[in-house]
Amino acid sequence: MTVTTEGTTTGSAAAFLTDLGYTPEDQQKLHDTYRYLHTHPELSMQEHQTAAYLLGRLQELGMEAFPCGGTGVVGVLRNGDGPVVGFRADTDGLPIGENTGLEYASTATGTLEDGTAVPVMHGCGHDTHMAVALATAELLARGTDRWAGTVVFIFQPGEETAAGARAMVDDGLWDKAPRPEVIYGQHVWPGVAGELEISSGTAMAMADSWRITVLGRQAHGSQPEKSIDPIVLGAHMVVRIQTILSREVPARDSAVITVGTFHGGLKENIIPGSAEFTVNVRTFEPEVRDHVLGALRRIIAAEAAASGAPEPLIEEISSFPRCYNDPETTAGLLPGLRAALGEANVKEVPPVMGSEDFGLLADAIGVPSVYWMFGSTRRERVDAGELVAGNHSPEFAPELEPTLDTGLAAALAALTGRLAPGA
Repeated sequence: MTVTTEGTTTGSAAAFLTDLGYTPEDQQKLHDTYRYLHTHPELSMQEHQTAAYLLGRLQELGMEAFPCGGTGVVGVLRNGDGPVVGFRADTDGLPIGENTGLEYASTATGTLEDGTAVPVMHGCGHDTHMAVALATAELLARGTDRWAGTVVFIFQPGEETAAGARAMVDDGLWDKAPRPEVIYGQHVWPGVAGELEISSGTAMAMADSWRITVLGRQAHGSQPEKSIDPIVLGAHMVVRIQTILSREVPARDSAVITVGTFHGGLKENIIPGSAEFTVNVRTFEPEVRDHVLGALRRIIAAEAAASGAPEPLIEEISSFPRCYNDPETTAGLLPGLRAALGEANVKEVPPVMGSEDFGLLADAIGVPSVYWMFGSTRRERVDAGELVAGNHSPEFAPELEPTLDTGLAAALAALTGRLAPGA
């Protein structure tokens, strides 16, 4: 295995990849692919250039490849009779101005739905996912004597907005592509590079985001008695909804409520006619989710009624399903991951409050799925207690190695472990 200025791939992952025919030239191509994708991010459901690039790369491998769900791309790699297995990589970037100082840092811009021009960055690591998936497809296409079956590569747009998986399913993904018996996915995060973390059962939370428009009555700041002040009313709502967690959700259950924005008024001496805030709810269990969302509606309506205000407007921004790792399928996957990465480098962990729409792809056809995280920070930096930028930060910068080779080894271990042996 090659040693690069960006780090080294060592241990079981190196041996595993070498056995599959992975060369220093392959690693350099993986790095080049990553740098290209990092430099050319696009916003959710606007990944047009990214989709064209992915289609071209898949077609170069001789794969069936087609668009799906607007800016999504599907590649089908067939190799005789055997199991059908799915592998998903997300493709969208974020409205973040990059501040990593990398020579390949993004200077791209995009336009939000409201027309606002914003900088764009792969601040969540989806460039890593795509690059690894392309390298996985290339190694499998080149080594067809080692396995048999079909792999469906799903390059999904719009993960950040929970729009992409739904768009692909609604566009007939599973009518156009072979239906897999299992779907795998992975995500980079700022943990120790070379390590992988996986949960059995619930892996990530459901997430619901709402926009609440509080309606009041505008008046001059000197005549508050003529107003219904939506800022004061909204403030009461914001404070009161936190009591849902402290007084309505049992301590043994998990839930998070975050009010991320609050906007109201244009001038200090005008009581505005409306105000707006957004709220994000994360839960692990469907019954907890239902209770929290119901309590939110109850409190918002009751506070408005208490102020003599019209009923507020509630608009759903996004809704992420639970990311659930089928326990039996997860248990069957672990030996292969440990053989590829090393026993100590595969850790079973509790679920996290992050959210993903990945699970919808498998739920749509009633098959199991498994999703895991792999690290991107050298161990010595983590052990030293260094403050490392995480996902969605303008400083998020995965170290190329052993990050990319770890993701590649994990993807190949999962797929080849499920596919039929080659001739």
